[in-house]
Amino acid sequence: MRMKKLEISNEGLLKVDIMELPENCVIVVSKGQAKVSELPEHAETKIITHQGKVKRLRWDEGEEF
Repeated sequence: MRMKKLEISNEGLLKVDIMELPENCVIVVSKGQAKVSELPEHAETKIITHQGKVKRLRWDEGEEF
């Protein structure tokens, strides 16, 4: 899986050490969960929602010619 789960404390705090994250990434929070993913070199990233909640993330990757 491309997405990695991030821990949310019992107090509802999301603590992220930015030095441990990829240089270019996206963090998505939905339904009390947080996930992080590195962004590819060349891609279109879509966040698909349903009833105000994240349902899936879709990457349409390409390569420069």
